[in-house]
Amino acid sequence: MTDLTLYYKPTCPYCQKVLNFLTSQGISVPLKNTLDNKNREELINIGGKNQVPCLIIDRKALYESDDIIEWFKNNRL
Repeated sequence: MTDLTLYYKPTCPYCQKVLNFLTSQGISVPLKNTLDNKNREELINIGGKNQVPCLIIDRKALYESDDIIEWFKNNRL
């Protein structure tokens, strides 16, 4: 089983694009809002930068909304 977490910011349109895709596909993954300082620091520690959306896949960061959506299309859960 793949360990996934999606870091996002509610005001980010690219995050909303990913979240809308996940909802439309009935995909549920753990979410962490980076407006929470703890989550933002966690993201920086894992991925090296404070960029969202960021999908953490087994402790590796995947950035860019289109890349994240493509990953989900190719890796059905």
